[in-house]
Amino acid sequence: MHDDRSLVEARLKRVLDERIRPAVHPESVPLDVAVWHAPGEPVPVAEGLAAGPEPIEVGARWGAPWGTSWFRVTGTVPESWAGRTVEALLDLGFDENMPGFQCEGLVYRPDGTPVKGLNPRNQWVRIGAPVAGGEEVRLHIEAASNPVILDYHPFLPTRLGDRETAGGEPQYTLTRMDLAVFDETVWQLVIDLEVLGELMPELPVDSARRYDILRAVERALDAVDLQDVGGTAARARQELAGVLAAPAVPSAHRISAVGHAHIDSAWLWPLRETVRKVARTTSNMTALIEDEPEFVFAMSQAQQWAWVKEHRPEVWARVKKAVAEGRFVPAGGMWVESDTNMPGSEAMARQFVHGKRFFLDEFGIENDEAWLPDTFGFAAGLPQIIKAAGAKWLLTQKISWSQTNTFPHHTFRWEGIDGTRIFTHFPPVDTYNCAMKGSEIAHAARNFKDKGRARRSLAPTGWGDGGGGTTREMVAKAARLRDLEGSARVVWETPEAFFEKAQAEYPDAPVWVGELYLELHRATLTSQAQTKQGNRRSEHLLREAELWAATAAVRTGFPYPYEELDRIWKTVLLHQFHDILPGSSIAWVHREARATYTRLAGELNGIIDAAQRALAGDGGTELVFNAAPHTRAGIPAGGAAAPAAEGATTLSAREAGGFTLDNGLLRIGIDADGLVVSAYDIDADRESVAPGRAANLLQIHPDFPNMWDAWDVDEFYRNTVTDLTDADTVTAGEDGVSVRVVRSFGASKVTQVLALPPGERRLVVDTEVDWHETEKFLKLAFPLDVHAERYASETQFGHVYRPTHTNTSWEAAKFEACNHRFVHLAEPGWGVAVVNDSTYGHDVTRTVRTDEDGGTTTTVRVSLLRAPRFPDPETDQGIHRFRHALVPGAAIGDAVREGWRINLPERRVEGAGEVAPLVTVDDDAVVITAVKLADDGSGDIVVRFHEAHGGRARATLTAGFEVADVTVTDLLERPLPDATTPDRDGAHIAVRLRPFELVTLRLRRG
Repeated sequence: MHDDRSLVEARLKRVLDERIRPAVHPESVPLDVAVWHAPGEPVPVAEGLAAGPEPIEVGARWGAPWGTSWFRVTGTVPESWAGRTVEALLDLGFDENMPGFQCEGLVYRPDGTPVKGLNPRNQWVRIGAPVAGGEEVRLHIEAASNPVILDYHPFLPTRLGDRETAGGEPQYTLTRMDLAVFDETVWQLVIDLEVLGELMPELPVDSARRYDILRAVERALDAVDLQDVGGTAARARQELAGVLAAPAVPSAHRISAVGHAHIDSAWLWPLRETVRKVARTTSNMTALIEDEPEFVFAMSQAQQWAWVKEHRPEVWARVKKAVAEGRFVPAGGMWVESDTNMPGSEAMARQFVHGKRFFLDEFGIENDEAWLPDTFGFAAGLPQIIKAAGAKWLLTQKISWSQTNTFPHHTFRWEGIDGTRIFTHFPPVDTYNCAMKGSEIAHAARNFKDKGRARRSLAPTGWGDGGGGTTREMVAKAARLRDLEGSARVVWETPEAFFEKAQAEYPDAPVWVGELYLELHRATLTSQAQTKQGNRRSEHLLREAELWAATAAVRTGFPYPYEELDRIWKTVLLHQFHDILPGSSIAWVHREARATYTRLAGELNGIIDAAQRALAGDGGTELVFNAAPHTRAGIPAGGAAAPAAEGATTLSAREAGGFTLDNGLLRIGIDADGLVVSAYDIDADRESVAPGRAANLLQIHPDFPNMWDAWDVDEFYRNTVTDLTDADTVTAGEDGVSVRVVRSFGASKVTQVLALPPGERRLVVDTEVDWHETEKFLKLAFPLDVHAERYASETQFGHVYRPTHTNTSWEAAKFEACNHRFVHLAEPGWGVAVVNDSTYGHDVTRTVRTDEDGGTTTTVRVSLLRAPRFPDPETDQGIHRFRHALVPGAAIGDAVREGWRINLPERRVEGAGEVAPLVTVDDDAVVITAVKLADDGSGDIVVRFHEAHGGRARATLTAGFEVADVTVTDLLERPLPDATTPDRDGAHIAVRLRPFELVTLRLRRG
């Protein structure tokens, strides 16, 4: 017998491709096809079914970009097929290489009942098994002609990413519309041969097992009559039975396969199309569950479940049935699979609140896991948020994409900034679209870094993004891999079952402390600036709306807007999805996002205005409302009072040109080019700006990454930089106590106003950029005279420290990082903060000066704008406005306070008199992030707070109302059974917090 491996493998491939796979459907007859093209956006199902279609032939072009076409296919099962299995084969023009990124369809029966989705790897619809012969077939297909945007040259600019610019050229060719006989035995032979053919190359070259498989495959191929595949398939399968029956070794790696279909809630398609992608996929998966008794499917993102419930009630009924059987599993307990770097503290908490509550309300299911396979890195504050939501596990895969350093574990305990540890798993299969290929299964077993201590991993299995989810072929392969010599053992399990077994097996898993930084996709902290601004401003408007509405509800009986706030929160959370907030979606998505944020701002400002007017009452006294969590100019946090008398700021000309700003606390020197050459802390007798350097320095870099334009910035961008020092004009501002700087560069223009508010230790820099550059990166630099080996960046419920040096490759890889409202760097006793109102990306570098001073310059650079051309060729073109502040002499507490203040400006309302806060706290280290009424409508007050300075805190929380009871709760406002009730003296509540500890209290009114 010939034992040349390469010859047998080549023979296997050709016979499978040209003879055996085609014989799965050995006989076919064409169906009659007619089509109706919907004139605009998708229409209701009833309208599509009732429309009058026109005949269309296979081979015809169809489908303008983003259009919807309703195909009607009709035919008759031949009488001669009686007793056989028959399927409809419906190929809309699919490209097999790109499931999920092209046209898709959902098949309906004439009564409107959805059958299943059509996708490149899932083109069949079962007609009968067996048929009687003579059956009339009538099916309708709602086909979406979504254009291919991520093509084989995936980073070419395209106008297809927005319906307004995509044109009307047909995108697809109708390829096949047939009835066909399905030969089950041939199909099983295909799976047998694929499993063994994929396993062979993964085995040691000279292993006996590999030769056993090789010879069995050769015998099977010899047994197949290529002119009668159907008649000889059973004989060929017999030749393979022995090698397929050989059991795995006891020590084999164990893989928990979880049916999966990662569906981006928006990306290379708009939100409305995701609604339909989810309907197609859930239709497929409920059908597969009915056919395959061992199969288990998990779906995350409560928003997507809610879309099915709202838009496809027939599919929802099937989903609910499968959930009740434990086969269709709600996963993750979040509203969407969000970005976790940029969402603020409360927003990150509300992702879990709204996600978990949906699954609890609909199914009574409590999620113990966070499920975020594709998120672009994980902020160090996330572990305690997961725990506070009542969960204990995390799954992600994306960190395996890191370009520089390989993460040392696949199963470990992740420790966050407060010390909370979460049992975490990275699937070593290195994909969240596993297809049960032998190469994938073998890679998972080889790649697993914790072998010898643990032997379990998880494999999310199925095509995502509208690719149809798990296929019957994947299920069949998994059945053969359940106990197969030479392979890992594969079994279908829920995420919960996997995590329970994995944690029991590996209770002392190693610990990773701090953020899980993805060494890739760093530019997502900057791309699509207006989407990021919309998110930040929405988060703070929601804080204000809840605070003032709750205060007004208690003080005046103001009707608390439960439904409006719930809806708005869910909309903001949706837009934190990991391809919307990061700026990596098509133009259509971001155009709609900008409009949505504008609409939400109007609604929230309306709620805030109504609540403040109710609180202020009738009168002519000017009141200043302070929504920040710290007292400001004598006005209490969460209260309102008449404005305090302000000090003075002076503006004077400098002899060398430019101006000096002075308010008695800071003296700011601005040169003739509009650059800040001095930021002098008068009390500390300390200069902030590094000698010979200038702050407020705009710098521009070329920005053409090797891949993933909107996602990536590569370190080599730093090799070329242009300092934008030339000013068109440097003049006094309109108020007479600020400086206005105008610069032009390229096709763009920048206008800045530099101001030093009276009585405050911060230089405010308002920047307006009319941006018309392409493939450029704009930074705002502050070179500081501070010697610091690390700096602090705000993250959820605290801050994280990062090094300013690059001692190791891990540190060097963090050349672009995320902060929320501030970065802070300090020497003992003195520091500087840079705060912002809407930016996230930044870098911090340090250099040793070679002049006589010999000190260290630490430069903070804020990332303002980029101009990638894919997937949105017009990314960020137009006008942008940013606000930053330099805060000399800032301790970490000052950085926290100023970060809040710049994001929550004062509001002025005329009224009768002061408004007392609903809740106060007597320690600035304890920051209240939310004051609201309980979601259950009970009228209880919910207060969420955390220690923000990184130390221990003992404080008194005081309620401005009679308190009958205090309960410590989780994020969902449920009592924590093991929590210690705080000591209380009437409305005064004593609290003790560990560094960065997060606490939620529920206060019942007396």
